[in-house]
Amino acid sequence: MFVVLAGCLLSGAAIGFLGGVLGIGGGLIAIPVLGMALGMSQQMAQGTALIMVLPTVLVAVRKYHQHERIDLGVAAAGAVGAMSSTWIGARLALGMDPMALRRGFAVFLFCIGLYYVWQTWRRRRGSPAQARSGRPAPVLTRAHSLVLGMVAGTLGGFFGVGGVLLVVPFMTIVYRLSQTMAQAQALAMVIPGCFVALATYTWGGQADWLVGVPLAAGSLLCVQRGVRLAHQLPEAALRGAFAAMLFSTVMLLLLETA
Repeated sequence: MFVVLAGCLLSGAAIGFLGGVLGIGGGLIAIPVLGMALGMSQQMAQGTALIMVLPTVLVAVRKYHQHERIDLGVAAAGAVGAMSSTWIGARLALGMDPMALRRGFAVFLFCIGLYYVWQTWRRRRGSPAQARSGRPAPVLTRAHSLVLGMVAGTLGGFFGVGGVLLVVPFMTIVYRLSQTMAQAQALAMVIPGCFVALATYTWGGQADWLVGVPLAAGSLLCVQRGVRLAHQLPEAALRGAFAAMLFSTVMLLLLETA
């Protein structure tokens, strides 16, 4: 038990640092690691990861808000949308075959990783079509945030921590927010939905609190350092790190299913 506790604290610290740098990205690493190291099913790994992710997200949002002011009205609208749909996604996940859910999670992450690679390549080309049009970026309204929150909530409930991964690149491309601002805005939107997802997974017996709590304690030690680094990195480097993390997680998931 002491070895497991120490391992969870150290692993949580590393994952919390990644979560601070990449938004909610650290939780994605936790899911396959819990499956490989402790033999958890995909549902149990997702529920346990939520125990760690939730306090990390709360701290990360506070630190992001200190660097860049989050639009709380937009975040609140997104939170309403997320809360209305998270339970549906979580219930669907709990009823699935664990191996099928794990493979679906890998495919989802791979597609988002490709999306990030395309986005980085597109920005390096200078977006010539946008430059010629000269059109201003659309404003992220509360109505738009409500819809984005519903999408993020459904995916977050289904994959545990997956909703932000789709919302962040969408915000950077469509609304042309910076990577750090998109991460901050998306994280603020999904906080209430994370509570709903965690309660649903716990009620379904798919969350190990004896593992999740020390993971959360370790993550809180380093998440602020991760947020600080995120604001020091260039945009391209941060997007590249996010894509690399996604592909690394896909590889871990494929190793589990092999």
